[in-house]
Amino acid sequence: MSKDIRQRIEVAEHIRSLVPYQPGKPIEAVKRELGLSSVTKLASNENPLGPSPAAVEAIRQAAAGVHLYPEGSCHDLRRAVAVHLGIDGGQLSFGNGSDEVIHVAGLAFLTPDDQVLTGAPTFVLYRTCAILNRCELVEVPLRDWTFDLEAMADRITDRTRLVFIANPNNPTGTIVRRRELERLMDRLPERAILVLDEAYAEYVDDPGYPTSLDYIREGRNVLGLRTFSKIHGLAGVRLGYGIARPDIAAELERVREPFNVSVLAQAAGIAALESDEHVRRSLATNEAGKAELARAFGEMGLEATETHANFVWVDIGVPCRPVFQEMLRRGVILRTGDIFGADTHMRITVGTAEQNERCLAALREVLGK
Repeated sequence: MSKDIRQRIEVAEHIRSLVPYQPGKPIEAVKRELGLSSVTKLASNENPLGPSPAAVEAIRQAAAGVHLYPEGSCHDLRRAVAVHLGIDGGQLSFGNGSDEVIHVAGLAFLTPDDQVLTGAPTFVLYRTCAILNRCELVEVPLRDWTFDLEAMADRITDRTRLVFIANPNNPTGTIVRRRELERLMDRLPERAILVLDEAYAEYVDDPGYPTSLDYIREGRNVLGLRTFSKIHGLAGVRLGYGIARPDIAAELERVREPFNVSVLAQAAGIAALESDEHVRRSLATNEAGKAELARAFGEMGLEATETHANFVWVDIGVPCRPVFQEMLRRGVILRTGDIFGADTHMRITVGTAEQNERCLAALREVLGK
């Protein structure tokens, strides 16, 4: 009998408190497990139209150069984004998705003596950022599924370093507006940085919606986060970026990994920024889909939160996990609210007309509506 030579692995205590990120269930996995030939995924807030043809062609052409390391400074992409936003290229820092920029911000600015402040429920990586850097994490419950900025302001101390606000918020689709946000900013200590995660900003059409650029141009301690995963349909190549004053961006650049943005992502991002018609089609599809889902939920007597993103947060009135399983059997993947602490909620991505129709038909059948 062979001797067991395995040794006990020591893991830092703060790492043990982390829960691995749970992505939406993959289409192919559902097909294999349930023997289905067709599956609609409305769980991960992806663009149902996919990327623009120009972005696909850019990826195809760039593929011939993947034996070479990417341009480490993202020179051409940096210039394209800077022109698109009307800012200086030195105000940008790119990441393998905006998720990586969150991680880099934690490395650059947090120490174990600091506090991270955010709401709950919201994007889980804010919590991860605090835990990885051994910081105090303060999570203030949402009010009416929206960041409660007044209650958050009351939790600010001189140790507050990073304040994360997803605007629109994931998973609820709600936004904070300019007046309330500025009241919070006025109470922040001088060393604090407000991180505005604007992954879904392109979907917002509200005159009271503030963007990070509004405050960065004023010279405030603000870091904006943007992604190509949503409106541009490039979730699979992983591309995001941070926007800030040049001095803040320089600290992010000091920490980020070399060659962290692939050749394919850089090429696709440049092409996506030039694909205005694709963005218009994506917005039109989303607006039509939101209206159809809202109408159907009303008919079914379900309460949905007003959304400013490409997904809907809806209370189905019964425990969500069994409904999720029944929807899977009908070939529709949704996101359960229990992972966000809301046991009767679902987060449903807005799809094409056909995808929305399939989802609603299955949901009516499962709920008996």
